[in-house]
Amino acid sequence: MQVGTYLDAIIAVHRARAAADDRDVGRAMRASLRVEDPPPLVEALIRPAHEPVRVIAEVKRRSPSKVDLAPDLDPGDLGAAYASGGAAAISVLTDGPHFGGDPADVAAVRARSALPVLRKDFTVAPLDVADARAMGASGVLLIVSALSKRELRELLAVADSLGLAALVEVHDADELHRALDVGASVVGVNQRDLQTFEVNATRAVELAAEFSEDVVTVAESGISTREDAIACAQAGYDALLVGEALVTSPDPAAAVALLASAGAIESVA
Repeated sequence: MQVGTYLDAIIAVHRARAAADDRDVGRAMRASLRVEDPPPLVEALIRPAHEPVRVIAEVKRRSPSKVDLAPDLDPGDLGAAYASGGAAAISVLTDGPHFGGDPADVAAVRARSALPVLRKDFTVAPLDVADARAMGASGVLLIVSALSKRELRELLAVADSLGLAALVEVHDADELHRALDVGASVVGVNQRDLQTFEVNATRAVELAAEFSEDVVTVAESGISTREDAIACAQAGYDALLVGEALVTSPDPAAAVALLASAGAIESVA
């Protein structure tokens, strides 16, 4: 796959799948509401003053840029380890073709942990949101660069109607302003360019000043060390979303605890 085609190719797969899905949206949404209410995600991510940065720990088997990370991971075991290490929430990649995920992974994590789960996938249609609710997820991922403004607004409304949080992901100041314009209340700055999959480790800190105080903020990707966590905590982020550094760690619980403690040290320094 050539540089610059990663995101386009992945989104094309998901849009084709959505176009072929002839289920009735209203019926799927009503059915999803019959599932037990999931634990709230937003409340788990809010970071009051002088409290440690929250960690969203990710269940992720592979990456298009680095291929296999942890192909044999057990999502339930990993979720339990994350919870014991002090994670605030768990992100579960359910995309199969590109990340080796499975929707069943959400249930496996929920069975072993009481933490809220973010269904991390390439959400392009209301049925994707309804499916996340039916899986037991507490939130969905909406990527600004993959959606039109109309789609973003619509999917935010669907998520809200189903009682789900929406983590709206941005990569630059323009995307951040688009997210805020449509009323996003939880915004993640992904330091990984989804066109090239290269990481800019300073992007989250550079964009921190653009946020208003009423937005829950998440720094994503390129966070692997205590120093990375301290930088994001010092910049004011509520939470960190961390995947690769945790799934490849020999002790994921300790790795989560290290990142969370780094935020705690910085927040009271």
